[in-house]
Amino acid sequence: MSHKIIILGASGYTGAELVRLIATHPTMEIVALSAERKAGLEMGAVFPHLRHLSLPMLKKIDEIDFSTADLVFCALPHATSQAVIRTLPKTVKIVDLSADFRLRDPESYAAWYGQPHSATDLQKEAVYGLTEFYREQIKTARLVAGTGCNAAAGQYALRPLIEAGVIDLDEIILDLKAGVSGAGRSPKEMLLHAELSEGLGAYSAGGKHRHLGEFDQEFSAIAGRDIKVQFTPHLVPVNRGILITTYVKGEAAEIYATLAAAYAQETFVTVVPFGELPQMKHVRGSNFAHVGVEGDRLPGRAVVVSVIDNLTKGSSGQAIQNANLMLGEEETAGLMLAPVFP
Repeated sequence: MSHKIIILGASGYTGAELVRLIATHPTMEIVALSAERKAGLEMGAVFPHLRHLSLPMLKKIDEIDFSTADLVFCALPHATSQAVIRTLPKTVKIVDLSADFRLRDPESYAAWYGQPHSATDLQKEAVYGLTEFYREQIKTARLVAGTGCNAAAGQYALRPLIEAGVIDLDEIILDLKAGVSGAGRSPKEMLLHAELSEGLGAYSAGGKHRHLGEFDQEFSAIAGRDIKVQFTPHLVPVNRGILITTYVKGEAAEIYATLAAAYAQETFVTVVPFGELPQMKHVRGSNFAHVGVEGDRLPGRAVVVSVIDNLTKGSSGQAIQNANLMLGEEETAGLMLAPVFP
């Protein structure tokens, strides 16, 4: 059975990644692609690496017929997504890759994103899209909210540990390194080669990064009380990838055993041998996440490192993983590509 797929915002990095992955999907067929500024162009002209594919021409959203679509991937900017999604037919399933439906509390959304939510009815309906932890809800959902890429990386390291109570919940520090594709494709001075290369810098430090809203929401729900973590992201001069180093208080061996047990049956999450730490390149271009644990010289402390590709497991691959569940397909369909190395 073929599922008719529409991608909104196909001219961005996550849109292109969706197309790349769906190209080898056994049951998904792309029937429409949208891009406002690049409407009228062929996808191969916008992304030459996709030139070999036979794809619909890019159109404006109001030119697309949604009546026959089975599922829409919405890879639009924050705030734009909620305005568009509320107009889509109720018969179509939606996976949103923006931040518009990740936070369940409208006040929390307004606080982190600086404006009121305009589709609070849909906000209540949306299921959080961290597949390994919301699998059953995703299967029956009409609207799934893809997670933030940074938020996903941190949660793979910490969710099982918080649930099992094997770490001090008031002593959690997350230090993240992220590739520049996470900042999107729009021109920005700080992302010019001369500005970014040969350097490393922190940003949104001191509790300013928006993905903290997801950490607060998810970790507090697991623990049954407010959890606030320290989180500092850094921009590194690589194209894609996230590496997050998490510092926790707890026994390293117990932490490792907890993570190994939690992910033992998960196809896309691998806990590497104790004492080994994964690298960005180990998962590049794939839907896999790797997690590693190392003890610290200070007794009762440990380091947990998790890596994902921000465009795949952190966004478009996660979106397809969720869509597979929503459409009744194998969760792994179209996603078993091995990482690209070196």
